[in-house]
Amino acid sequence: MERIEEILDGVKTMGIGGHVRPDGDCVGSCMALYLYIKKWYPEIKADIYLEKPKPVFGHIACMDEVHYEAGEPREYDLFVTCDVSAPDRLAVAADYFASAKKTVCIDHHVSNPGFADVNHVHGEISSASEVLYKLLDKEKINLDIATAIYTGMIHDTGVFQYSSTSPDTMRIAGDLMEKGVDFSNIIDESFYQKSYIQNQVMGRVLAESIMLLDGKCIVGYMKLRDMDFYGVKPSDLDGIVSQLRLTKGVEVAMFIYEHESQVFKVSLRSNGSVDVSKIASYFGGGGHVKAAGCDLAGSMYDVINNISEQIEKQLNKKLDVIKVKTFDTESSISRELMLIKVKYNKTNRRDIMEICEIMHAQIVDMSKNLMLIQMCDLPERTQLLIDMFQSVSIVEVARTGTLALQKCNETDLK
Repeated sequence: MERIEEILDGVKTMGIGGHVRPDGDCVGSCMALYLYIKKWYPEIKADIYLEKPKPVFGHIACMDEVHYEAGEPREYDLFVTCDVSAPDRLAVAADYFASAKKTVCIDHHVSNPGFADVNHVHGEISSASEVLYKLLDKEKINLDIATAIYTGMIHDTGVFQYSSTSPDTMRIAGDLMEKGVDFSNIIDESFYQKSYIQNQVMGRVLAESIMLLDGKCIVGYMKLRDMDFYGVKPSDLDGIVSQLRLTKGVEVAMFIYEHESQVFKVSLRSNGSVDVSKIASYFGGGGHVKAAGCDLAGSMYDVINNISEQIEKQLNKKLDVIKVKTFDTESSISRELMLIKVKYNKTNRRDIMEICEIMHAQIVDMSKNLMLIQMCDLPERTQLLIDMFQSVSIVEVARTGTLALQKCNETDLK
């Protein structure tokens, strides 16, 4: 999809929805699309569905037209999600999405599996608001639409400080400023400004935070009873995990809060050496390489232990690089070691053994229904063995990756 107009042909009714606990990018992108349709396509009856956003987004036009709950069952000609990484993350209007004649997903989460009829997902772009901007006619972006997009962009880039911020991001921000966006007040009032209670809560979390994994992971937490004591909601906890991430020497920051008894929302931030989107996805969540989240049930200590175990696995894979050498295929020998476990039966047992013989692979272990096969060869040949076993049931595969050394040369002795 190159232009938003491509999906509007013949559309008379349209729904727009965002994710649960909507943040700035979710609100900004959804509202920008709604305002664009409302302004330039009045013949389309558009409805927007969001969980009730925080009051700090009150500067965006037409916020009073947002539906906080779904109404009677209906079938939209088109339903578009903005900033929604998976179908179970869609708030309020999941039934409308499921029943729509056509669905479109506009997003930037690398973990997005592509769940709509049309998926416009760009994980390399800073925000869903920036993704949306590139679909709109620039001449039709008025001040209200620009304000919504700018709000979304600053929230998902940390006011243009996160690594996802690109030169293109800054150029778009400049274009929006030329539309007259009140950028200074939007940044202060929707991103930085905090209430006295919010500052107290952040102070408590920072004071009680703990360091794990030799100081490479910091954990902050807030229990349900503490949230009740301060009278705060989940939306009052924004910014805490980002502040934890700034701790010197930390690679990963984890902030958890209990939103139901024994159910915790987990927010993760990385300084680059750990891909937190993989950790969040492992536990059913999602996000980006440096910012992700999920929900976990259990005690607070179970949650911390389970997440920190996955963080430790990634940290332990990081090795200090002592020296880098580049080899060409003619002057070096390269090999890959692979172990592959397959199911076998009376029908295919002989075929598997013949493949192993042809490929010079060795059967190193067997049970009644399984074979464990070892192969050490060129990477392309280990992949070929996998391809040849596609007709049988592959249970597990472990590969070392390519290892290489320069061919023997008498100068090595000097």
